[in-house]
Amino acid sequence: MAGAITRRAVLAALAAAGAVGVLPGCAAPFAQARLRLATGSARGVYYRLGTALAQAWESELDLERRPVVLSTAGSVQNVSMLAADDADVVFSQVDAAAEQLAGTAADDADAPRALARIYDDVLHVVVPAASAITTVSGLRGTRVSVGAADSGVSVVARRILDAAALGVADVRATRLGLDDSVEAMAAGTIDAFFWSGGLPTPAVEQLAGTLPIRLLDLTEDGVLDVVRARYPVYAPGTVPALSYAGIATPVTTMLVRNLLLVAASMPDDFAEALVRVLFTEQEQLARAGPAALTIDPRAAIGTEPLLLHPGAERFYRSQRD
Repeated sequence: MAGAITRRAVLAALAAAGAVGVLPGCAAPFAQARLRLATGSARGVYYRLGTALAQAWESELDLERRPVVLSTAGSVQNVSMLAADDADVVFSQVDAAAEQLAGTAADDADAPRALARIYDDVLHVVVPAASAITTVSGLRGTRVSVGAADSGVSVVARRILDAAALGVADVRATRLGLDDSVEAMAAGTIDAFFWSGGLPTPAVEQLAGTLPIRLLDLTEDGVLDVVRARYPVYAPGTVPALSYAGIATPVTTMLVRNLLLVAASMPDDFAEALVRVLFTEQEQLARAGPAALTIDPRAAIGTEPLLLHPGAERFYRSQRD
């Protein structure tokens, strides 16, 4: 009905007045802000970078409440948490976010907004070094962890297997998160696992220190070309030699863009402040994860198909002035 006060309007008003805590005459305009960050596995790059971001935001914005860093299954769960107002800032792979939002227009008021493209995930298909498996198609009949059910890994794993003419049922799939996948491989109860994360991912690094591993090259059976033809959102990439112990030569794999997402209702000033700290504290973030070194204002606007938050846009425009 015309003139009716909608639930969305009420939530936006509450966010502007309370969640972000803009107090008249207050020297720290965001002091009362609430920040809950949905990241990923506690042994993954999302979590480490999220923890460093939380510390930087708390310090630089003079937050009185310490931001809460949440360990999650990954991208799919994170986007759901943002929609349910269970998180305020979330990490997400672009493919998982786009799939979760299929059928929703990018400019819909319910669609999340991006603060930045932060770095690119690198797809890992990990096998023991002694394994006879050399290609994705060679996974047929083996025990494979395809990622936790609500993770971005599960999205990309399904697409990679499909490109090799394999269904989840063809590989005796289990749905394990990163930590459980690493433990299962160390125990010999799985033959391979999928992971999408920054380089180096700490949990994979620790595994390689105790069990020699290899990463499958996605060009060996043409899988990379098939996936990219179907999903142009992906790009080819390389795991450099010595990224992990025992990997002596570069491995060709696939890159997945990573985004920081927030609700469209987040006030513009607060969104702009979050992005500004992301760049001013980049050296601190890089100490938590080398992937942060690749965060660049020129590349950060590449968040398609998700729209940038207006506050983030304002920051990037200021960098061009």
